[in-house]
Amino acid sequence: MVEIFIFILGLTIGSFLNVVIYRIPLEKNIAFPASHCPKCHTPLKWWHNIPVLSWILLKGKCYFCQTPISKRYPIIELLSGMLFLVIYLKVGLTWYLPFVFASFASLLALSMIDLDHMAVPDSVNAAALVFALMQPNFMHAALYAAIAAIGLYTLGLLASKLAGKEAMGSADVIVAGTMGALLGFPLFFVALFLSALIAMIPALIYREKGVPFVPFLALGTLTIYLFDTRADLMLTKVLYG
Repeated sequence: MVEIFIFILGLTIGSFLNVVIYRIPLEKNIAFPASHCPKCHTPLKWWHNIPVLSWILLKGKCYFCQTPISKRYPIIELLSGMLFLVIYLKVGLTWYLPFVFASFASLLALSMIDLDHMAVPDSVNAAALVFALMQPNFMHAALYAAIAAIGLYTLGLLASKLAGKEAMGSADVIVAGTMGALLGFPLFFVALFLSALIAMIPALIYREKGVPFVPFLALGTLTIYLFDTRADLMLTKVLYG
């Protein structure tokens, strides 16, 4: 029963994330005006906003002007629902569960915005970090976040000097802080390595155009967060045999 509630909660938050992903980069208010069709600007009825189900009932089209509605809306809602469910199964009903939800939801929004615009808003990025700091041991989380952010910033600075151009943006540094707070050490390094590994093939394919790195950092962070015990065991075997 709890799992169903968590999944539905995730779907609902996913609907809100769609608003954030669309409006924040355009510097629009995420609360006003109310949800409306971006084409005909007609305000939506309440039943047009039911996560996933509304898209199915409307057959993927605006109720008023019949403009197609992107499949990405229900996909984001489903991803958010599944994200909340797997995090709940990992963390359980703890006081910091909502903050973990919020941090990863922010990372999901950041990933989609980065894919769309090759840039991420500082407001959402900072929110992900603040939520990630709300851990049982706040001081440790803050220390890990600071070390991860400063470490990645220093690495990016050295890489930029060697490459003769900017190799890493400030957004990646803030995400690194979020990763450090959520994962601690040494799992932060495992997630960073995994992120780089996953990004390698797209980076080679789109070498000229470039690829956004935040989605890969978010995916690496989620993977290691969910499988931290196995990742720690594998790291121990690699280091000590």
